[in-house]
This record gives sequence, structure tokens and C-alpha cells, in this order.
Amino acid sequence: MALIKIGTNGLDTGVGGKVLQVVSTTKTDTFGTSSNSFVDITGFSLNITPSSTSNKIFVIATFNWTGVAGLTAAYCKLVRDATDLCIGDVAGSRARVSGANIVSDNNVSEQGSVSFFDSPSSTSSLTYKLQLASSASGTVYMNRTSDDTDNFTRARGASTITAFEIAG
Repeated sequence: MALIKIGTNGLDTGVGGKVLQVVSTTKTDTFGTSSNSFVDITGFSLNITPSSTSNKIFVIATFNWTGVAGLTAAYCKLVRDATDLCIGDVAGSRARVSGANIVSDNNVSEQGSVSFFDSPSSTSSLTYKLQLASSASGTVYMNRTSDDTDNFTRARGASTITAFEIAG
């Protein structure tokens, strides 16, 4: 694990590391895909425009997700515009993901999270989003259980992405 320290070179005393802006979005409806390629989750992205190229963006996504027990795993990936963030190294044909959920119960969705400290070196508007894919032929879901029977034993959840601009 690498620790990152934000320096204050070239800034007024006490400016480095301060939170300059916060942007957040919450998704309360459901989403599902059976795609073996990563797809954008509708309504689950945000835009933030850094005020300086030296500033960093700290992104936190928390989400509820599941797939079909014994059939598929749910894969997620954090993305900035078209750039994959916080994914595993290349290793043959293995999926490069920010997170994976091996499903053991169709009646339960699990909480997942991804956090990443990004250095975009940009003052343009940036879009951060989470993408979802299925490892096999089954459908993977966000904010609902796989077995979405209408009773109290099946839950619906909410998911959030929050981006913090941090002074560099």
C-alpha cells in the first residue's frame, strides 16, 4: 500500500490538502446488465472541474450489487472519462476490475465500495462513473436483489459517488 502526501510547494501557507469542492450523486433506482463487457450504469456519474492542474480528486463510490448465485459474478470498474482507474494489473485473459462480487445468495445484495486518489492534471470538466459487467451469462444488478420478489425479505438500496477536489 502506497501512502500519498499532498505537498504545498508553490501555494500559500496552509492551502495544500484543503477540500476545495465536493460533488456527489445518489442513485436510488435499480440497474441490471448481462453484458460481459463493462457498461455505464445509468444515472450513476458525476462531473467535477478542478480549479488547477496540480489539484487532486478523491473519489469514493459505495454501492449495492449482486448477481445470480452460482452463475455469475458482478464486476465493477471506476472510470474517469474514458480512463480506467483503480483496476488490477494485466494477467492473461483475466478481467481487470476495481471490485468483484461472487454471489452466494439470490436474496441478498451486498455493499461494495471503491475509493481512489486521482491526479488528472486537468482544469477541464471530468466525468467519474462506475461501470458494471457480468462474468458469465447471468444478469448482475445494482440497488436490488437478484430475486426481486415483492416482500420485506428482499431489499432495495441506494448507491453514491462523491468526488472531492483537494488542493495540491
